[in-house]
Amino acid sequence: MIGQDTEMALRHPLRVALIDLLTTAGSVTANEAARRLGESSGACSFHLRQLERYGYVEPVAGAHGRARPWRLTTPPPAPKPAHGLGSLARELEDEGYHRWLARRHTAPERWRRDEAFSEVLHLTPDELAIVAAQINAVLAPYAARKRPRGSGPVGVVARVFPLIPEADE
Repeated sequence: MIGQDTEMALRHPLRVALIDLLTTAGSVTANEAARRLGESSGACSFHLRQLERYGYVEPVAGAHGRARPWRLTTPPPAPKPAHGLGSLARELEDEGYHRWLARRHTAPERWRRDEAFSEVLHLTPDELAIVAAQINAVLAPYAARKRPRGSGPVGVVARVFPLIPEADE
């Protein structure tokens, strides 16, 4: 299970959205984040400072003036930084899904639906790359848009990876 500091730092959905934004953008000011996430600059500024307190983000060195760009303290994993924060992201995804299962009955009626599924496919390495690219292509327009009114954070987890047989198989 993830640590209490991590749980506290990422309890607010705007903080998770800010980390996601920084993962793809590299650095943003509170004003830029507000514009891209459909939030107020004050809220983004506050939550960026909270993420700094927990060690997730830092001000970009050498920035001058009132504009204060922020970046992740640890660069996202290469080569595809848009895909999250590695093992931390996987733990948060798992924790978020377990929390959803335990508490979905408390969600407003219109938010009680989920679409969980899995498949074992038999693919070539090239097909694996194609499937992953197609999934990313479906998600990209939703990740890049301004947050629509009435929307809420929705976890979308896609893991496309070869299944390695057990050592004794």
